[in-house]
Amino acid sequence: SVLNTQDIDKENIMKYILPQDLRSFGLIPEIIGRLPVLTHLKPLDRTALRNILTEPKNSIVKQYTQLVGMDDVELVFEQGALEAIADKTLEKKTGARGLRSIMEQTLIPIMFKVPSEPTISKVIITADCVKNGTAPDVERDESRTERKLTTTLDFSVDHPKK
Repeated sequence: SVLNTQDIDKENIMKYILPQDLRSFGLIPEIIGRLPVLTHLKPLDRTALRNILTEPKNSIVKQYTQLVGMDDVELVFEQGALEAIADKTLEKKTGARGLRSIMEQTLIPIMFKVPSEPTISKVIITADCVKNGTAPDVERDESRTERKLTTTLDFSVDHPKK
């Protein structure tokens, strides 16, 4: 359907797909007839990925901040770190779903270290942490001798009396 092949956007080739293309690919007409609309999605850019990290009510950054905050430790992400996470996701071409795995790669060592060291009061994630796996900047409060948990979990179960 495109007359001039020079005008084709090779990065988003899927936007040119037609039902005839699906038929020639091997799908049977009965299935093609059940697809009322064919559409494509544009890949997410760096800004969109950074917004996904921070803007939703239950964003990944807010989840990890709250999780580390349960140990009475402040978790801070520098803008460069958020951009590095978005860049790594673009590099791996994993889209929004890849954001969590990159966050986990960066934060798992911290999540094991924080509960065992009560003097840690603040952890700052930098771009270098994300890009090269270096240790984050840690602020300590030597006056803290034990960890104050901000949330307690109750795993007890109340059984009905017979």
